[in-house]
Parts: sequence; C-alpha cells; structure tokens
Amino acid sequence: MRRWLPAYLVLALVWGNSFFFIKVAVGELHPLQVSFTRMVIGALTLLAALAISRKALPRDPRLWGHFQVASIVLTTLPFTLFAWGEQYVSSVVAAIWNATTPLCTLAFTLLLRAEKPTASRVAGLGLGFAGVMVVLGVWQPMAGGQLGGSLACFAAALCYGVGGAYMGRFITGRRTEAPVVLATGQLLSGAVQLGVITLIAGVPLVDTTVSAGVWWSMLALGGLGTGVAYLMLYWVQGQAGVTTTSTVTYLLPVVAALSGLVILGEALTWNQPVGAVVILVAIALTQGAIRLGRRAAVPLDGSVKTGADA
Repeated sequence: MRRWLPAYLVLALVWGNSFFFIKVAVGELHPLQVSFTRMVIGALTLLAALAISRKALPRDPRLWGHFQVASIVLTTLPFTLFAWGEQYVSSVVAAIWNATTPLCTLAFTLLLRAEKPTASRVAGLGLGFAGVMVVLGVWQPMAGGQLGGSLACFAAALCYGVGGAYMGRFITGRRTEAPVVLATGQLLSGAVQLGVITLIAGVPLVDTTVSAGVWWSMLALGGLGTGVAYLMLYWVQGQAGVTTTSTVTYLLPVVAALSGLVILGEALTWNQPVGAVVILVAIALTQGAIRLGRRAAVPLDGSVKTGADA
C-alpha cells in the first residue's frame, strides 16, 4: 500500500475537483464541447509526458482496438454524460453518483473473471453503496431535470464500471508498455471519437467567446483531471488491481463537497457528512485496514487464502 497510496490520494483530490470544473464549464459550453476540449488537453499533456520520457506510442493494432473500446466506456460516454447531468444537479451530487463506480466495477470484473473479490471487499463495497445512498438522501423526492441529471450521472458510473473491468482485463495487465504509453493511447482514441461525434451533432469544436474562467477550468480539467489523472490511474491500477483502484471514487464526494460548499456555495445537508463517514469506513474495510474477523479472508469461490494473499 505504501507504494501506490500517495498516487491514489492525489488521484482522489484531482478527480474530486473535476466535478467543480465541469460545473463551471457547462455554464457556458455545450456538454460535448466540455468533453472534447478536456480530452484534447489531456491527450496533449500526455503526449508531452511521452516525449519527455522518450517513449513511443504502441504499434500493436490489437491494442489500439482495445483503446477504442476502452475510450468509449471510460471517456467518450461518461465525460459527456457527467457534463450533461451537471446542467441539472450539483457537483456534489454528480460526485456521489460517481462513487457507485466500485459496485459497477465489481460486477463486471466478476463477469469477466478479471479478479476474485474476497468477502471483505464485497462487504466493503456494499457498505460503501449504503453510504452513497445516505449522502444522496434517497428518501427525498427528485423531479424534473434533477432526476434526468442524476440518471445521466449514474449511467456514467456504469460506464466506468464496464471500462475499469475491460481495462484491467485487456490493457493494464500488459507489461510491455509503460503506463504513460497506455494512457496516451487511450486519450488520443477518445479525442478522435469525441471530435467526430461533436461535428456530427452540429456542435462547434471550440467556442472562443467563453469567459477566461471557463478556459482556466477546462485547462485544469483537461491537464490535471484527464491527462495527469489517467496516467496515475493506469499506474495505480497496475499496482493495486481494478477493484481497489475503483474505490478511489468513494473519496470523490468528500473532495467535491468541500469545493462545492466553499467555492460554488452549494448546499450541504446533514446526511452528506454522515454518509461520507460510512464511505470512509467502507474504504478501510475494502483495503483490509478493518478485518471482518481474525481468520483469513474467504473469497467468494470458497477457497481460503493466507493473510498476505487476502
């Protein structure tokens, strides 16, 4: 954990504030413009990192095919869905829906047999889901645009679940390419996809009339929240695995709530900090910091592993 935990926490900080930058950007930009611009800036950031590290893009056509699939479910669809959803819901609510990603990832990793989650992990993910529901306040009615915005954000989380499982099965497990190479290939693929979709939709790729604040938000969203963040994502996932990496989304509502409350002036109700505490306990359970019992963790397939393996 000492090896990957610092990057894991930085990833939570960067991605948690991404919802703040999206909220600022959609005030003046079309959701497709937000997605395309952040992808281009992110890809350019990683191309610069690639040049500095003196590494080349992969030549394997099969890997580029995997990049295309991963980009659809990890960037093209979820980036656009979150941008559309945040037109109607707060950045905090969007981050809370994003926190359901580990549950979606777990379901798809089981389907693809990419990992064998232990009982502790499953219990932690279940507790995390309960915490997300508390933060969201599911007992409160949602109507109109709020309902549509929430559903869009949840659909984005589902995409992340599919993408995380797919990436763990076909991309990050490769040892022949460095994380910066894999991340750059995926973002380049996504930038091309979004460029084509935006033009087909009849939306201009760039809007030069927006304010300076929006451009600063897009630079932060693209350079940090997309470029640097995806480099860290590939590295952490290679070190800690798909399910463990996906739990970073549990921290995002906490970071997003602080940004939304202090900077955007969004409301904070009692259930949000209470649910955040439940989420943090779930992370500790998932990571093994809290044990279900003294005995070794038992995977879902019934086999017993040693403490080190579990």
